[in-house]
Amino acid sequence: MNSHPYLRAFLAGAFVPTLILPLILCAFVIVRLALEFPFPIERGLVFPMGLVPLLWALWNMLWLGSRSRTRIPIGVHGALLPLLLVPCGALAGTALGVLALGSQGVTWFHTLHVPYTWIAPVFCGALIGYYLAWKYIVGFVNRTLGIA
Repeated sequence: MNSHPYLRAFLAGAFVPTLILPLILCAFVIVRLALEFPFPIERGLVFPMGLVPLLWALWNMLWLGSRSRTRIPIGVHGALLPLLLVPCGALAGTALGVLALGSQGVTWFHTLHVPYTWIAPVFCGALIGYYLAWKYIVGFVNRTLGIA
């Protein structure tokens, strides 16, 4: 089963965010519409929902192509992805005017202010979550598809 390993890596990488992002969208829709939360959540969800599965898929293809040279475990490789996503997302958010970086914290959509002291633990949690998702879920799908 060595035919099209990069296609299988693409599908395995896109598997996790394709399952999780619609659940997150449902939760945000409930918060926004049912609980009438005044934060414009939908403006910040549409772009990442299209981009994140693609980036996970490409990141898995990169792992497949580089694993013979780098020998990085898939969990560590997956945990490196937020180190790319967060700065690129912050840059895109500030360029589009939906994110403002201040001296005390970050302001989203001119309404929600988050201090930097909260961002650091959340980012560490994201690194741990990405490590676990890549090690156990993406690694399992890669093994199931015969590319790990």
